[in-house]
Amino acid sequence: MAIPAVSTNATSDVLASLARSAEVASAQDEAQSKFLTLLTTQLKNQDPLNPLDNAQVTSQLAQISTVDGIERLNLTMGKLLDGLNGNETMQAAALVGRSVLVPGNHLTLGEEGARGGLTLDEPADSVVVSIRDANGIEVSVLDLGPLDAGTHGFAWDGNSQNGTPAVPGNYLVSVAASAGGEPSAATALERGTVTSVVRGNDGVSAEVGSLGMFGMAEIRQIL
Repeated sequence: MAIPAVSTNATSDVLASLARSAEVASAQDEAQSKFLTLLTTQLKNQDPLNPLDNAQVTSQLAQISTVDGIERLNLTMGKLLDGLNGNETMQAAALVGRSVLVPGNHLTLGEEGARGGLTLDEPADSVVVSIRDANGIEVSVLDLGPLDAGTHGFAWDGNSQNGTPAVPGNYLVSVAASAGGEPSAATALERGTVTSVVRGNDGVSAEVGSLGMFGMAEIRQIL
């Protein structure tokens, strides 16, 4: 008769060890506990004349260790992410009361003029900002000339095309950019003040006054 690959004493020791591990498993380790129970049952019901060989037992024990390691890693990563989210929230809180540029096509004219912005995906040979009133009538045109790719701010003194002061209030903005005679992508930005910071399932967002909620990545410039 061939010598069993796993002796009776060794098998008993493994069973006892697995039983102890199963007894101390907590509710949080339910998956690992089920795995241990399954392996224990498998060892108890093995054929004494044809037991599991060392490689099989070692492989399954290694699987238990791997699962446990993954669970611990997930727990550690979860704590790390919670810490990072907390830091992001604290950093975002510093934006409250600050003026920022976010995607939008509105411009508010006050006594000191108006400020807006734009983002270019690539360098442009020519960038022109058109300012229109609520009726769609063009009030002023700002020729910003050539600009590099990125975010840029602009200021409007409040004068219309004929040189007379425009009426204070809200206006619409559109941006036309071109490179090498071809249209180039440009995004208009509007100015607002961060009034609060909210942490939700999608991360940290900033409430920019009446403009609404914006993710941190949507804040293109802090003024």
